[in-house]
This record gives sequence, structure tokens and C-alpha cells, in this order.
Amino acid sequence: MKEKIVKIIGDKLDSLGVWVDDAYVEEEDGQTFLRIVLDKDEIIPLNTVVMATRIINPLLDKEEDLVKGSYILDVYAKAKGGN
Repeated sequence: MKEKIVKIIGDKLDSLGVWVDDAYVEEEDGQTFLRIVLDKDEIIPLNTVVMATRIINPLLDKEEDLVKGSYILDVYAKAKGGN
């Protein structure tokens, strides 16, 4: 799934300095989620995740066969290790 997502998004996230670290489909409580994990060299602020979601969402909407049936898009930042 990650390869498909990266191909669809292309370089559209470059201006935010983030990239797709992982992407996968997961079932939870009867719902289907398309989870996209973003990464960056430093901690990703919440507003960057929001901006990335606004870029990603319309690109994925054009892909009819990405996930069978309806799904919830969940874009989030990769957790960084802490002290």
C-alpha cells in the first residue's frame, strides 16, 4: 500500500518537508481505515499534519480502487523517541 500512496502523492508533500513513512489499511470496530504515517527529520507540528492531509485527501479521492468500499483516512505523524 505504501508504494501506491507514494506514487499517487508524488512530490506534493515536499514543500512541507515531510514524507510518507508507512501506509496501510486496518479494520477497527467495523470501520476500515487507510492510515498514512508521515515522517520528518524533526518533530512534525500538528498544523503540518493538517496541511498534509489537505494535500493528500483530494489526491486519494481520485483513486477509485485504492481501498475496496468506504474508508476513513487517518493521517498522522510518526512518533519520535523521547527521554
